[in-house]
Amino acid sequence: MQKKLTFTRLVVLMAGLWFALPLSVAAATATVKPAITAETGSVPDSKQLEKELQQLNWKQFRSVIESVPELKSSVEGYGPVGWDIVKANYTTYKWRKLIDKLDPGEKQRLSKLIQTAKVSK
Repeated sequence: MQKKLTFTRLVVLMAGLWFALPLSVAAATATVKPAITAETGSVPDSKQLEKELQQLNWKQFRSVIESVPELKSSVEGYGPVGWDIVKANYTTYKWRKLIDKLDPGEKQRLSKLIQTAKVSK
């Protein structure tokens, strides 16, 4: 009887852990947020940055892209025709994938560059 009781306790304990583990992992991951310093403010949304970037005219757009090394290198990676391809497609291209790869500071910088470009029409 003692073995059966121990086995039963073990099963109950394992079942409790089985159900509690996903809850504790979900709670732990839900509370983890990117570190945002007072200097950078909030991290801009990639979807919104993409939309604002696509709404710029070509001259403004190119100026912004050339100011962000990660984005510039992605365009220049296509060689001499890279800028021609981008010019033909920049208003519909999914820039969000590239913007998502930027760190929060670079996203903040991109946001400021877009705002500056809008004003300088």
